[in-house]
Amino acid sequence: MKLVLASLEESKAEDVVSIDIAGKSALGDHMVVASGRSNRHVTAICDHLLRDLKTAGFGSAKVEGLSNGDWVLIDTGDIIIHVFRPEVREFYNIEKMWMAPEVDEDTVH
Repeated sequence: MKLVLASLEESKAEDVVSIDIAGKSALGDHMVVASGRSNRHVTAICDHLLRDLKTAGFGSAKVEGLSNGDWVLIDTGDIIIHVFRPEVREFYNIEKMWMAPEVDEDTVH
């Protein structure tokens, strides 16, 4: 996790949010959401992060959306990283969905 956050900071990713999803999802333990200023910046942030992960011995992560740079998803297994252009991030607002308070099923009628 430290490597991911350090790489994003080094690449000047903006509005980085880390969400603990352990127990909420089988997808992973952490989700990181960040923004790049443009398609090019989003792609550069992700290329840098993928190089850092590989250099640190984390192998090859699964990557979606790198070719257009609007929304890139990087799945390392334990950590899922989403890097968006600001307009796309605002539209999908995924961190709000994942950070929503848990609903107690006993109180739902």
